[in-house]
Amino acid sequence: MTITSKRRVLLAALALPVALTLGLTGCSSGSVGSAADGSGDASASAAPEEDFSSILPTGDAVEFSKELVEKSLTASEGFTPPSTGPTAQKPGARVAYVGSDLTNGGINTVSEGVTEAAAAIGWTVDSYDGKASAQGRSDALNQAIAAQPDAIILGGFDPTEQAATIASAESAGIPVIGWHAGPATGPGNGLFTNVTTDPLTVSQLAGAYAVADSDGTAGAAIFTDGQYDIAVLKADAMKAYIEACSGCSVLSYQDSPIAEADQRMPGLISNLLQENGDKLTYLMAINGNYFGGAQQALRAAGKDPAGTPKSVAAGDGDAAEFQRIRSVDYQAATVAEPLLLQGWQLVDEANRALAGEEWSGFVAAPALITKQNVPAGDTYDPASGYRDIYKKVWGK
Repeated sequence: MTITSKRRVLLAALALPVALTLGLTGCSSGSVGSAADGSGDASASAAPEEDFSSILPTGDAVEFSKELVEKSLTASEGFTPPSTGPTAQKPGARVAYVGSDLTNGGINTVSEGVTEAAAAIGWTVDSYDGKASAQGRSDALNQAIAAQPDAIILGGFDPTEQAATIASAESAGIPVIGWHAGPATGPGNGLFTNVTTDPLTVSQLAGAYAVADSDGTAGAAIFTDGQYDIAVLKADAMKAYIEACSGCSVLSYQDSPIAEADQRMPGLISNLLQENGDKLTYLMAINGNYFGGAQQALRAAGKDPAGTPKSVAAGDGDAAEFQRIRSVDYQAATVAEPLLLQGWQLVDEANRALAGEEWSGFVAAPALITKQNVPAGDTYDPASGYRDIYKKVWGK
């Protein structure tokens, strides 16, 4: 079975109710926490394992990781979109942006990119907030469809959760484009296409940082959210990478909702510190929101903001993360996505859908961000000239 096929198997498994999903994804070499209370359950049944061999270190894990980290920190390629495509369709078109949770930094920044690009192409955008719940996402998507937009963009949620509603949009002739709507790029699950970086590359960079920075001795706790298939895929990939380092270990694998990170993380971190002491040297999460909630417990425990445990995110990179990294405040690294560029790409993909063409095939690269290369502003925005490229394609 290919990696792509296995991702589809994982997607199907993760369409199950959350209570069952937690059992399916609960395999780790340390404690397995539930979303309810963070208690360990090492006996939880596991789904068939994903094949992560393509991202694991070869040869010496530490040297491999150090080379990968250095390459990403100095990268300048992977951020230039195609220079051909359809000119602007439907002057004055309306786009609905349905965000899973508009308080999430990444989802909100993508929304800003969509709005910026829509203005450039001559469209307008209406935003709908899913409020971090399945019911909220359903309500927001139904409201968007009722407004009869020319296209819908999903920001940060699994289309299988809203399959029937997305099908109704398709029946109404409204193309639906996703951002972080599943673990793979390209068409599928009722979407014209899904825009995201390769989640396995994101996890590989996060894992490589922990292995390289620790010289092969990382003791990690990994945090994910079982509501989202892409989150589970990323967490499992980080786990596989850390375990591929003989001197490293995964001490805990915790499933806890992103939207409740501020409330849950202080208690989870306190428990992990008590259980593992100085063996806990890295906190690894699929989103930087977890680390805002972790700061309270780390401060209360008298942990050095520049010391261990160091926080590393395999998320998308937002302003709060960059500030923590910049000021060395309980976060050492994140793997950032070019969120504004992805916002522009989403508008371009919507334009291609309206023109009756195929998706662009463009997959932007992620970038490892540390104190060495952290942006001065609130977003990671590579200087690839993508705005001018898209404007030229659109005839603007």
